[in-house]
Amino acid sequence: MAIEAVVFDIGMVLLNWDPEGAFDRAIGAERRRALFDAVDLWAMNDSVDRGADFHEAVRVKAAEHPDWHDEVMLWEKLWIEMAAPPINLTASLLRALKARGVPVYSLTNFGVQTIRIAEQHYPVLREFDRRFVSGELQMMKPDPAIYAHVEAETGHAPEALLFTDDRADNVQAAAARGWNVHQFVHTRGFAERLVQEGLLSPEEAAL
Repeated sequence: MAIEAVVFDIGMVLLNWDPEGAFDRAIGAERRRALFDAVDLWAMNDSVDRGADFHEAVRVKAAEHPDWHDEVMLWEKLWIEMAAPPINLTASLLRALKARGVPVYSLTNFGVQTIRIAEQHYPVLREFDRRFVSGELQMMKPDPAIYAHVEAETGHAPEALLFTDDRADNVQAAAARGWNVHQFVHTRGFAERLVQEGLLSPEEAAL
């Protein structure tokens, strides 16, 4: 079956995601390492991606760790710095697909509030034909249910979708449902895949 639509992850595909780097710049690498060892900020972030209120989650975690209160609160203050810079070459591919009339969707583990923050800084996040956000759906990749939801909502058969994501577990879960997949490492590799599939010409993909 020919590919009918392309599904993009956001973090590390359209935007960088580097909390460690942002905290290193703010408090220094040594203190950041101590903070991340003492406080499970990744679990806090996962709870936001599952639908918890972003601001409340940070406040609760800070209150749970009074010795690190101010540093934990930086997760809120530094958030847009953690989700930077944009990967503009991937955005160009998205727009080239849209110009070709290929439907483009996002499937992303993102919070309800944080996706709003991100789209204010990066308008490309509003350019999808449909956006599937884990916090809004209250289910996350690589849960098979979120892939099934995309299929049902878009009306595309699994074999008609091409999905790119930087994480192997997310890619493998999509492949298990019959999706065409591309594990994202860099934009050029994805551009080459789009050309290989006949979705873009080399010129449209800037190759």
